[in-house]
Amino acid sequence: MAEATVHLPEGVDRFPTRPAQPPADLDALSREILELKRKLNAVILAHNYQIPEIQDVADYVGDSLGLAQQAARTDAEVIVFCGVHFMAETAKILNPDKLVILPDKDAGCSLEESCPAEELAKFQATNPNFYTIAYINCSAAVKALSDVICTSGNAVRIVEAAPKDRDLLFVPDENLGSWVMEKTGRPMTLWKGSCHVHVEWTHQAILRIRQQYPDAPLVAHPECVKAVRMLADEVCSTERMIRWCKESPAKAIIIATESGILHRLRKECPDKEFIAAPTDTCNCNECRYMKMNTLEKLHACMERLEPRVELDPELMERARRPIERMLELSAAPVRA
Repeated sequence: MAEATVHLPEGVDRFPTRPAQPPADLDALSREILELKRKLNAVILAHNYQIPEIQDVADYVGDSLGLAQQAARTDAEVIVFCGVHFMAETAKILNPDKLVILPDKDAGCSLEESCPAEELAKFQATNPNFYTIAYINCSAAVKALSDVICTSGNAVRIVEAAPKDRDLLFVPDENLGSWVMEKTGRPMTLWKGSCHVHVEWTHQAILRIRQQYPDAPLVAHPECVKAVRMLADEVCSTERMIRWCKESPAKAIIIATESGILHRLRKECPDKEFIAAPTDTCNCNECRYMKMNTLEKLHACMERLEPRVELDPELMERARRPIERMLELSAAPVRA
């Protein structure tokens, strides 16, 4: 089975966030991981929500779209995916002949769990005209049932490119889908799924933090509920958050997404203060699945070359087509 050959958009580097040299203060375990990476000819991909220690040894840190783009073009023999299981599956689908490993095979996703493939198939059968757009936070089996995949970073573009004569079905995040409908004006049927992290923020909790920091703009992820999005100065993917915060003249910014991103923000914008938006019960918000990955588990998986992501070849082939369609649409020039 051939590997994906998808071109990245102009200006996207292969590993844009990797420092020229590892930080001088890396601990012994981190240095062992980097040595294992060299011996294995491996690449370490890490999501923005990973713990700081994992981000610091990764070749690339980014959002779901960036991670998929990097996985699609890597020449490494081993892909070490520090994120949740569906992300590692995506890397395997795009690299069926490569070894893909992840620190913890049980690192799942509430969105993925909300949309079992068999239930989706039954619902699709109720309307043959459905054009299914699946948020990347879903299983390989759901991807295989979809027409195209999207991420929070490209969802608007993907929906705008969808056939005008089809009934759009958006799965599995209803909050992201609702936001995309607001941005595009395209009506869609929304699957009733949500991210357990992003629904914890409430209108009241965000009002309180905005009153506490009246001069600080608020940036929120589109997986947040509408009552929170309405209070935000910017609603965007995590990668867009990084750019927005770099460009903003504000010296303090409130962030309403999983708290792992604060590490990268503080590294790339050291002159600014980043405030984790509190929920009604805590002063930050963490994904219990993302935080299942630890530096010790990362080292162990590279040493043992397991847990491995293994998928049925026929399933991978069907799942790959909508992912490649997404990557092609993401790389295409925006029409005037």
